[in-house]
Amino acid sequence: MNGSVLRIELRRSVAPWAGGVVLVPALAFLYLLEGAWWNGTTAWTAQWTPLALWTRSLLFYLWPLAVGLGALQGLRDHRSKMSELLTSTPRPARHRAAVLAGATAITLVSAFAFLVLVGGVQVLAHSEYTHVGWLPVSLVGAFFLVAGAVLGMGAGRALPSPLTPPALAMSAFVFTALMHMSLGRTRTNTADGFTSTEPNRVSLLSPTVEEVREAFVTLSAPVHVGQTIWLLGMAVTGFALLVAATPRARLTALAPVLAGAAIALLVLPSDPRRMYVVDEAAAQLVCEGPVCVSRTQQARLADLASPGKEALRLLHGALGDQTPVSVRENTAVLPEGSTPQWTRKTVLLDFDDDIVAAAKGRDLTRALIAKGMVPGCTPVGWSGFGGDEYAQTIAAGWVLGDLKPLDGTPENMRREVESETRPVWRELTALPRSEQLARIKAMRAAALSCEGDPFEVLSGGASR
Repeated sequence: MNGSVLRIELRRSVAPWAGGVVLVPALAFLYLLEGAWWNGTTAWTAQWTPLALWTRSLLFYLWPLAVGLGALQGLRDHRSKMSELLTSTPRPARHRAAVLAGATAITLVSAFAFLVLVGGVQVLAHSEYTHVGWLPVSLVGAFFLVAGAVLGMGAGRALPSPLTPPALAMSAFVFTALMHMSLGRTRTNTADGFTSTEPNRVSLLSPTVEEVREAFVTLSAPVHVGQTIWLLGMAVTGFALLVAATPRARLTALAPVLAGAAIALLVLPSDPRRMYVVDEAAAQLVCEGPVCVSRTQQARLADLASPGKEALRLLHGALGDQTPVSVRENTAVLPEGSTPQWTRKTVLLDFDDDIVAAAKGRDLTRALIAKGMVPGCTPVGWSGFGGDEYAQTIAAGWVLGDLKPLDGTPENMRREVESETRPVWRELTALPRSEQLARIKAMRAAALSCEGDPFEVLSGGASR
């Protein structure tokens, strides 16, 4: 590819605008709208893998734009009425197509790389854990933009109509929406009877990804390989359409994208648990005595260690031989809608849990005691407020000797927590110590098994 020709293409074509149209809306979306990408351990500026996945999720909107802009670029020769003139020149059509596609590819990749760079600078400031496992996620994302734009160029060249760019952009958007909402989802029932949906193999043909739930969950290698095959077929078809001169050649040019889709579907995993997998290196535990966190959160270990050890000491004094012996970040990844699984010997915590995220020092000790006594049985991915939270407040108060709402309790719920827990607290503390301990142990058994209502047990009722 001639460098001077490419520079002229970059200066005089719509290629630079393609980069701007991708970059500016992406930054506006991330910085002007409040969403999950700014919160907790999975914020797009908190860790490398969430950064890669959140920027990939933006392709839900950006990829259709790239396809439409590519189609607009592909119409250039037709709009300028130079098609016949260019075909009469000795320069091969593939050279002109390579310059056209190369200029747009450079600007799109540069825009996406700058977007990742903006987040990466902030990740470096916030995280001590650095790795390269996130790179394939971002590289495939950039390839999606390039392949989509090249396919759009070829389609614009093959169907030279002013309606082609908006029609292609809308079709690409509908494709991503269907992959994310219906065609790419499979309805399942959890072991507890809850209905939910999971991504299927077809959904992986879409450029976007699932919402980021854990900082150490990433896409598996077969997903990267399958998507790369699909994108190679897409790019080859787009390029072939750019240089095709006859209807038969244009029809033949569709073969690579169809073959790419077929081969990709053979390579892509069918089990959702093999699509999104735990990065074992990121989830590896870093410990200070009995207190452990994942490598992604190792910067928090110093602040957690002392309150964690104090929580274990107080729990031992309250529960005796049934006390937990360690505090550990929960790195288990369960399907959405499933019931959490707990153990008597370990206090499992999630840094995105409101009562843990908002607490420090003595308040963090109280939060860890509450999690050790009543870890919570809300199905994975769901939210709620009720009996578990009331039982946590009373259990932590019983161990520490005073009743007060946990840090992280929503302000609008504090009065309700007080009104619900105060009568039960009075009844509990009025009992002989042996009866208090028996009721606390029954409550904890119900809380750990997720087969009863711990607050009902504390109130004197039987476990369901």
